[in-house]
Amino acid sequence: MAQSHDANHAKIRCRTIIEVLGKPKEHVEKTIRGYVQKIKEDTDFVILAEHFSEPADNEDGFVSVFVELELISKGVIPLIGFCFEYMPSSIEIEKPEEMALPAHIVNSLFNDLQARLHQVDMIVKKQANENAFLRRNLRHSIRNLVSVTLAVKPLSLESLSKVTGVEKDQLKPFLDELVSEGKLQNDGDAYSLAG
Repeated sequence: MAQSHDANHAKIRCRTIIEVLGKPKEHVEKTIRGYVQKIKEDTDFVILAEHFSEPADNEDGFVSVFVELELISKGVIPLIGFCFEYMPSSIEIEKPEEMALPAHIVNSLFNDLQARLHQVDMIVKKQANENAFLRRNLRHSIRNLVSVTLAVKPLSLESLSKVTGVEKDQLKPFLDELVSEGKLQNDGDAYSLAG
């Protein structure tokens, strides 16, 4: 049976993969190399080996690159911090095979995890509020643009799409809503202001 080590003092050897996705390619490459440089400067870690992938384009037009690191961490707490800081896609502890984790380290892990979850939750809620605000204002802007444009003369769906910059299939339900509210009328060929 493998010997158990005190996680407070154990040096932990592991392999990890950090991935960066974004664009342009130069920024993605610079970012991942910056991460590795920052890890090298951290006295809690020793990088034994680093292997960078070639940048790869994905179907969404983003570029992804990853680095596989073999490193030594000076304890569990720095390794937990590493996981929160760099969000590796995988981590594999090679040595020691077993560790005894004192309660204060487990507490620290769960508290850090909860703090990160609360931070992510706040970001998601803020983003949702901003998106709702932008959607509302965009709807009002399109409504105003359609009204001002149709005050000059009636226009077809295709012409309104060109003027507003909104695709026809996305604009039509919006125009139909304005027709049902009695703000616009549609004679089949063109939309115009009601009454």
